[in-house]
Amino acid sequence: MTNSSPRGTALITGASSGIGAIYADRLARRGHDLILVARNKARLDDVAKKITAETGRYVHVVVADLGNKDDLARVENILRTDSSITTLVNNAGFGSVAPLLQADIDKMEDMITLNVTALTRLTYAAAPAFVERGQGNIINIASIVAIGPEILNGVYGASKAYVLALTQSLHHELGDKGLRVQAVLPGATATEFWEISGMHHSNLPESMVMHSDIMVDAALAGFDLGETVTIPPLHDGDAWNSYEASRRALSQQFAHSTPGARYLPAN
Repeated sequence: MTNSSPRGTALITGASSGIGAIYADRLARRGHDLILVARNKARLDDVAKKITAETGRYVHVVVADLGNKDDLARVENILRTDSSITTLVNNAGFGSVAPLLQADIDKMEDMITLNVTALTRLTYAAAPAFVERGQGNIINIASIVAIGPEILNGVYGASKAYVLALTQSLHHELGDKGLRVQAVLPGATATEFWEISGMHHSNLPESMVMHSDIMVDAALAGFDLGETVTIPPLHDGDAWNSYEASRRALSQQFAHSTPGARYLPAN
C-alpha cells in the first residue's frame, strides 16, 4: 500500500460498526488513509464506501477474526511491513455483564484472547516500527471498568485494567522515542457492545449513556490535548490527575526489604 496522505494511514480494528466505524470516519476527515479490520466483510465494505464517498480518502478493507491466530498474524504483518501506517487504533473487543460465577469460562477465555492477547500482539507489531521512524500513535480503547472493576463482569474489568496498565507502561518506556499512546476509557456508550454483552443499553438510565459519536469526538479531543488517559464521561479532570498522583506516590513506598509493621509478629 502506498502512502497517499501526509497524515499517513490509520489501521483500526473492530471497524465495521460502532466506535471503530466512527474512528474511521473521524480519522479520514482528519486526512488519514485507512485500513479497516473486522470480521464482517459486508459491513466493512459499507463503511469503506461511505467514507471514500464523503472524504475521498483511500480505504483498504481487511477481513480478519483477531481471535484466530492466522488472521491475527496477517494483521500483525501489515503493521510490521506497511511503512505508511502512522496510527493504530486497538478497538476490537467485547465485554460481559454476567456475574463471575454465571459467566461461561470459554467466553471469558475468548474475551481475554481478543481484549488482551490480540491487542498486545498488534501493539508489539506496530510499536518497534513507530519507534524506529521516531513517530507513531497507538490508541487503545479500554473502559471505565479498568479503574472500577466492580461495575461489570470481573474478567472484562481485568482485561481493560490490563489495557490501561500497558498503555501507561508504553508511555513511560517509549514516550520520549516518538510514540504517542492513549488509553480511552468510555463509560456506558450507545453501541452493540451491550447487546453482545447480554443487556441492551436502553435498560440503563438515559443520563448515563453517551452517544458513540460524542464519545469518539471527546476521545480525539483528549488525544489532541496530549492526554495519555482520556475518560470522556469524567467531568472533573483534576480528579483523575489527583488519583494518578496518589497512585504514583503510593508506588514509591514499595522499596523496602522488610514487611510493614502490621505483618510482623507481635512482641
